[in-house]
Amino acid sequence: MKKTSRTRKLMKSVVLSLALAAVSFAGAAFAAPADANAAAVMASQMKNSSITELTNDSRVFKVDKKIQTKMVRFQNRYGIEVAGHLYLPEHFDANKKYSAIVFSGPFGAVKEQSSGLYAQEMAKRGFVTVAFDCSFTGESGGNVHDVASPDIFTEDFHAAVDFVGLLPFVDKERVGAMGICGLGGMAVTAAINDVRIKAVATSALYNMNDSIRNHYKGDYYTPAQRETVKGYLAEMRWKEAELGKTLPGYHEVAIGADGKAVHATGEGVTLLPNKLPEGADPVTTDFFNYYKGRAFHPRAINSNGIWSSTTPYGFFDFDLMAHVEELSPRPLLLITGDKAHSRYHSENVYERAKEPKELIVMPGATHCDLYDIYEKIPFERLDGFFTKHLGK
Repeated sequence: MKKTSRTRKLMKSVVLSLALAAVSFAGAAFAAPADANAAAVMASQMKNSSITELTNDSRVFKVDKKIQTKMVRFQNRYGIEVAGHLYLPEHFDANKKYSAIVFSGPFGAVKEQSSGLYAQEMAKRGFVTVAFDCSFTGESGGNVHDVASPDIFTEDFHAAVDFVGLLPFVDKERVGAMGICGLGGMAVTAAINDVRIKAVATSALYNMNDSIRNHYKGDYYTPAQRETVKGYLAEMRWKEAELGKTLPGYHEVAIGADGKAVHATGEGVTLLPNKLPEGADPVTTDFFNYYKGRAFHPRAINSNGIWSSTTPYGFFDFDLMAHVEELSPRPLLLITGDKAHSRYHSENVYERAKEPKELIVMPGATHCDLYDIYEKIPFERLDGFFTKHLGK
């Protein structure tokens, strides 16, 4: 009798182990969980998505070991696989229903940099968060890489909402979004039309349409210069079509002293130089110190690469945040610095948006300070904003 009882217990244990090792929910396959909470984490109602343990962690900010972090992958509506990190609050309870926030940015960065820092910090404050690499960048998919699209990057925010909203421990009626730098425009654009996003925030906002189509380094193109850029883009499209591959180029195309567009030339050319030129301007210095210095990451375009030469096409063709007044009555929070060269981007959007809206100008903060300098990022006010509009 005792032997039979032990045999039954052993069989139950084996069956349970096998079941956990082959967990599959709604078409998404996952690794085996270690406990009840982990089992819930592994569950997803979104097809074509996965959650696995985070291995080979390469985050460049101070990691808080109390915040569980998982590797996630999910498909956008174009079938492109988006890679991200899922952050769970301290003392995570799989039986609760949490509010969630999705993050991406800056433009040309990866989830291991600023967006991951923001996601971790908001997870410490009780939110479930996801920081993701946009399509064609970082660990995300796409047949080509180092290409930007205002449409597809905006879609990636929609897809991130799909993913996080279908987690069993997230209340899909309490989801927010946040974009940093150039991804701020995509976050706001997604929120304008996706009413599932109940609140949206930006930090160090860049309107990439204005930045790419209208000017280079703050000096607006003349109509003739813009036509020169269009001619350059046409030339590069012919070359890329003939070669069947992308060629390197600047996303903001400079006009040289000779009146011609500046090409990216040289072996292994990168967006930022490996050494800061003597007498570099403050804006270049700000970006260099972040991407080549304290937050270097080999997968980040701004740290270690350059965009495709035809990347500007999407931003010449389509306009981000064109209907920002339609975001209301859902709230908008814009964070910028009083020393940020990008400050006017936030101010312009603030003027166009309807209530409820809020603009925070941080004293002494440059553009890149808002990427990772804790004392210059108003996390408490960010927490208050999302808590007020999403709850916890």
